[in-house]
Amino acid sequence: MDAFSLCWSLAGLALVGIFTNGVTGFDEMDLFNGFNDTSVYEKQENGANVLMVGLTLVQAASAKGAVCQDGSVPGYHLYPGYGSGANNWFIHLQGGAWCDSVKFCQYRKRSSYGSSTLMEKVLAFTGILSNKASENPDFYHWDKVKVRYCDGAFFNGDSENKAAQLQFRGKRIFLAVMEDFDGKGNASSKAGSFVSFFIPK
Repeated sequence: MDAFSLCWSLAGLALVGIFTNGVTGFDEMDLFNGFNDTSVYEKQENGANVLMVGLTLVQAASAKGAVCQDGSVPGYHLYPGYGSGANNWFIHLQGGAWCDSVKFCQYRKRSSYGSSTLMEKVLAFTGILSNKASENPDFYHWDKVKVRYCDGAFFNGDSENKAAQLQFRGKRIFLAVMEDFDGKGNASSKAGSFVSFFIPK
């Protein structure tokens, strides 16, 4: 994990490799996997099946001080890859802008951008997170992770404001989350290819 973390710290967001092949399908609401506390299933929406992925909270992160702005533990959504994509990881760091004042940060900690207690328990994986080759031909069968953003400074920094009861533990969150899902996919994140990106909001 140390080498992997160092690579992320130095390289930032990297784009590596493209793989395509095959397709699988699932029936409406068909349970695909109960995967390390993350529920993965398909839901019918507007006549099409949509991949739904449950939230995994990193309970061990609290002991490392890797907490959201309000002190709750961080979380992520994980879909395990398969076939030729099983050794590859697609990591989406959720965007959401920085909070730039104590007042704004206090406001944000009462939302899903500052507290995991307010995060959606299930998210739809569509577009570049989809498991359909027709919708996402490059990465549909890769291990895919959406890391939820709740530190106020986009996974940077390591400080707090005791008077305002605010935590800014983005660096610790990033490392704790990466350590938690490492090895939970079909292959360790120490091997294979990586693609990462974030969408500002």
